[in-house]
Amino acid sequence: MLEQPSFGRRLRQLRTERGLSQAVLAGDGMSTGYLSRLESGARQPTDRAVAHLADQLGISPSEFEKAQTTSLAQSLSIATSLDSDETSRLLAEALESAQTQDPMLRWQALWLLAQWKRRQGENTTERAYLDELVVLSEEIGLAELRCRALTRLARSLRTSGEIVPAVNAATTAHRLAQENGLSAQDMAEALLVLVSVEAEAGRLPDARRHTEELAALVEGRSDGLWAEAMWTVVAVRVRQGDFTRAQELLEQALDRFDSRENLTLWLRLRLTAADLHLQKFPPEPDAAQQYIEAVEAGLPFARTSAMEHELTALKAHLAFHENRFEDARALLGQLGESELRMSYRGRIRLDVLDNQLRILEGDEDAGMAGLQRIALHAQESSNIDLAATIWRLAAECLLKSRGKVPGAKV
Repeated sequence: MLEQPSFGRRLRQLRTERGLSQAVLAGDGMSTGYLSRLESGARQPTDRAVAHLADQLGISPSEFEKAQTTSLAQSLSIATSLDSDETSRLLAEALESAQTQDPMLRWQALWLLAQWKRRQGENTTERAYLDELVVLSEEIGLAELRCRALTRLARSLRTSGEIVPAVNAATTAHRLAQENGLSAQDMAEALLVLVSVEAEAGRLPDARRHTEELAALVEGRSDGLWAEAMWTVVAVRVRQGDFTRAQELLEQALDRFDSRENLTLWLRLRLTAADLHLQKFPPEPDAAQQYIEAVEAGLPFARTSAMEHELTALKAHLAFHENRFEDARALLGQLGESELRMSYRGRIRLDVLDNQLRILEGDEDAGMAGLQRIALHAQESSNIDLAATIWRLAAECLLKSRGKVPGAKV
């Protein structure tokens, strides 16, 4: 007898193994909503539904009665050949029951699942997979796997604002790459995150020294790794206030990096360029607007919630610089209606903008108290550079509200 939820899991397994969407499997004889409820276990299958689905899949109805025996190896093959939310869920289910299987297979599954969660902006779940990945890497004992797991963990920690543990993880990854003579790719990946977290922690001399090492590693390339390296070097230059050199390096990346290599990175470079033009003094909102329009044109082909949120946030900052305070407030309200898929720094920037607007809207005491709270929190979490920037913005916004200087943004 076909019972839920085992029928739903078996149905989803058979569908994803064949690379079929719910719409294709449902066909003309069933609604996708009903099929979705069957797969989730929310509805018991009727004989008519079972017959229709078996016909669509080209199997006997008895195939639904077989136990769901997808191995971790099978799930990995499916997930790597067809990257989708559904295949990733299938992989996660297989991993849960694979604790005694080959540790190398489990490592690869954890790596893919963490990568998937990062793309979706689900930082908490990504972190859980990465913590497990680091432990498993230690058990396996391969320097390459330990370095890669720690590099990804450091990046995740930085995204959530945990700067001290991020520095520790990135430093260890960099040391492993050096001591074991790992590939230039592994070394560069470790340096990318190390430079970023050192800059966030206010350790600019260390960050500058490591950017020189990173630049030497990627010299002569024009691929995604090179573009990310340039992006990271630009971030350090911005922290140092060297906007001229930062813009020169970023323009090199914008000119040389092809969107066909990695559309998501191509779009992020343009988000960075728009942001850079707003951080310059004086700001250049017209140039920022051009890059925002380029991102909007490409977004339908690489849409993620995280990137949509970043774009909306950037539009809010642009509106602030153009003194369109009502528009900035409306865009903040739009973001407030969603579960934000943004980094710690990105969320802090929105909080800063909210309090800047409060000051300019006449609620000076509340705005200044809010900025003070944010700056102290950043300082306590070792985001020294961010804390210093917030204190500067608090002073500039206060002066702007009194008609003395133009404003700036974080």
